[in-house]
Amino acid sequence: MLTHAYASPRAPKRVVVVGAGGFVGSTIVKEIAAANIPVIGLTRKEADLLSAAGSEQLRARLTPDDAVVFVSAVAPAKNAGQMMTNLRMAETALQAFAAAPPAHLLYISSDAVYADDANPVTEQSPLAPSTTHGMMHAARELMFRSEVKAPFAALRPTLIYGAGDPHSGYGPNRFRRQAAEGGPITLFGAGEEKRDHVAVEDVARLAVRILQHGSTGSLNAVTGVATSFCDIAHLVAGNFAPKVEVKHLPRAVPRAHLLHRFFDITNCYKAFPDFNFERLPDGLARVHREVFGSR
Repeated sequence: MLTHAYASPRAPKRVVVVGAGGFVGSTIVKEIAAANIPVIGLTRKEADLLSAAGSEQLRARLTPDDAVVFVSAVAPAKNAGQMMTNLRMAETALQAFAAAPPAHLLYISSDAVYADDANPVTEQSPLAPSTTHGMMHAARELMFRSEVKAPFAALRPTLIYGAGDPHSGYGPNRFRRQAAEGGPITLFGAGEEKRDHVAVEDVARLAVRILQHGSTGSLNAVTGVATSFCDIAHLVAGNFAPKVEVKHLPRAVPRAHLLHRFFDITNCYKAFPDFNFERLPDGLARVHREVFGSR
């Protein structure tokens, strides 16, 4: 869980977001700017962490008072090669941080670091990833926590959705695109698997809170409400007029071993008692309006 350096919010002198060109990073930049905190966003154009010059490029952008949000990643890391690519990026960043230590480091991680059978999941649940994606995030957390001489926090989002998501993974984003193409929305089997989904804007708002409080430790960016993919599909379908068909397909392969994932968000409310997550039905309706307007 989190420990706050400041009981009351205190704006960092400046925040540098590494990985600002991505879906999550760009949203964090916008949220920091909206909080009237000076921010610069670095993309691969400004600091290519996979190039020989990447460490120096990043170091040259940092000043001693900077707080850093590190969100740069090749995601999801589906295999060992992609996992190692992400670790090399973190290694390059560590070289830059050794020469120019940040005042505060926030790493955007993932709930994939937890064991599949950890239910309900809390920040105290053991880190026991079962995928290369989860192992990558767990390793990068360890690298930053052990080698960066600065207060460190890890924010671990669950499944993220939003209007600007470029991916088409199974869930809200894919369902919306299928519906926009005329449908049907297709589900694997009964779509009974239950997952927590969090709006990207809520992840960004939590990141700002952590920066303002100089927090250290870990926090799960989760709503505490798990919804079945079947229910999500019908929520998305209902945002279209007329409502799009939801079709169940036979499973071509056995169902994944992780059937449901539930979170206990007590620690989030202890850290930020006044924080309220957007309800999934409201968030899906808002994203629909952002993408399609009044259609």
